[in-house]
Amino acid sequence: MVTLTSLWLPILLSAVGVFVASSLVHMLLRWHNADYRKLPNEDEVRAAIRKGPATPGQYVVPHCLDMKQLQSPEMQQKFVEGPNALLWIRANGKQAMGPMLGQWFALNLLVSFTVAYLAAHTLAAGAAPLQVLRVTASIGFLAYAVGSISDGIWFYKPWRAVGKDLLDALIFGFAGGAVLAWLWPAAA
Repeated sequence: MVTLTSLWLPILLSAVGVFVASSLVHMLLRWHNADYRKLPNEDEVRAAIRKGPATPGQYVVPHCLDMKQLQSPEMQQKFVEGPNALLWIRANGKQAMGPMLGQWFALNLLVSFTVAYLAAHTLAAGAAPLQVLRVTASIGFLAYAVGSISDGIWFYKPWRAVGKDLLDALIFGFAGGAVLAWLWPAAA
């Protein structure tokens, strides 16, 4: 039997491996840079939002509260006229990457812990490294992938961007799974 206490170092290093892999994807490969486009009237849009003023949060345009309002001719006309948008607004101020990177590492740690938990209940000590890799990389891929697919369905994320996210998830799943396979406990 494999205990979670015997996996504390593999869990930690698995999260570090994913963190490093994601840093390489975003800083070296930069394939996500093209996922974000600039509005042709960005300054006007910024001025309109500041005029609101909209507080940090999640917004939808046009906004409706329920299915009855959605079916009204006035609301349907707004959808026809456009624009139809989802918008996330964050607090004003300098862009600080530290807190976001800390949250990203915490998420990687949570995913690594969950992958190790499931693997510990699925695989025996001394399992073949390739078997450990198959299980852990697959679980890791699912953990990192499903949110982006949901964003493509419900939040209009372009499918090309979702495809790149799935490639990221494959890399992250493999990076975390490879560390767990490498450090998987031997049979007693």
